[in-house]
Amino acid sequence: MGRFAIVDDDRIRAGECTDIYFERAVAVLEKSGYSPEVAMEVTASDLPGGWGIVCGTEDVVSLCEGLPLSLDAMPEGSLFFPREPVLRVRGKWPDIARYETAILGFLCHASGIATAAARVRALAGDRQIFSFGSRRQHPAIATMVERSAWIGGVDGVSNTCAPPGVPLAGTMPHAFVMCYPSPEEAFRAFDRHAPPEVPRIMLCDTYCDEKQESLLAARCGARGVRLDTPRSRRGDMRAILEEVRWELDAAGYSDVMVFLSGGITPGDVAQCRDIVDAFGIGGAIANAPVLDFSMDIVEKDGTGCAKRGKRSGAKQVWELPDMRHVVLPEGREGPQGADPLLVPMVRDGEVVFRQGMEYARARVLRRIPAIKELVERENRKER
Repeated sequence: MGRFAIVDDDRIRAGECTDIYFERAVAVLEKSGYSPEVAMEVTASDLPGGWGIVCGTEDVVSLCEGLPLSLDAMPEGSLFFPREPVLRVRGKWPDIARYETAILGFLCHASGIATAAARVRALAGDRQIFSFGSRRQHPAIATMVERSAWIGGVDGVSNTCAPPGVPLAGTMPHAFVMCYPSPEEAFRAFDRHAPPEVPRIMLCDTYCDEKQESLLAARCGARGVRLDTPRSRRGDMRAILEEVRWELDAAGYSDVMVFLSGGITPGDVAQCRDIVDAFGIGGAIANAPVLDFSMDIVEKDGTGCAKRGKRSGAKQVWELPDMRHVVLPEGREGPQGADPLLVPMVRDGEVVFRQGMEYARARVLRRIPAIKELVERENRKER
């Protein structure tokens, strides 16, 4: 083991990051002389809200490259529903088995984050949202966290290990303000010395009432004020925001934006989007529950088969223009005007398709109206 408790790329690629029962089962199969050719599909029987966003597929492609496997999958950023296969891998089962743990891990975690980000994006409307939660996860996976959030639709992220091209957001922590004799000196120093491209958004809840520090920040040249811990006051967050907005407007600072962060939930976004200009979302995105995918054999030696509770045979998912989906046996013609979602990505170890992060993000953003409708329908059911 290295300096930190993490698994390196080489061990994952070698199939050494796996559940022990796969190694034991493969050893028995080899001694028995069995090595069936199988197709295995990844599905989720249950999803929070009844929908999800596929993410992590690019890592699965990288994993399968050079292996005696073929892979079909939904492109990252695809909207999917329960019991739909998002990925199918074909090959000898012993060649697949040791990689099942990693394949599911790639998909479950990244898809959970991307789905949470897409939910917030749908609720926020035209308000900006930023991923501020990488500190809630192991630093070794910061790139994956921010990449998944970006694909899910956030406008920027906070971690410097985000993939190239993802905008970075963030100005100052409470500790910065506390390093100066007063908030005013901190605000003026930031305005004077921060690079010109960094927005002058001042953190306005360090020592005293939020509206007083917000007015002080506005007088010091703030383009925006950030409230980070309103819940710690045991007050009504909405009322605090309204008070700050009122006082800024009354003092002639109606162009100063209000930025809210600190334990923000999707419900907070829905409740405050009419008064808040931008949200910094931490754990609600970075700590999102993983999507509970499973990987199951659906064909063996060319014949459809499945364990109890699963549907036998390889399948194709067809997406209609209105985003409804139809699942049909692989090879059957789809509905008129529908697009097949499972596309070839690896053939016998050779990568035949990579879509890229920006393509995946654009795919999500095109589906935000449909996702908003799904979220609103879910909220109506809860009421």
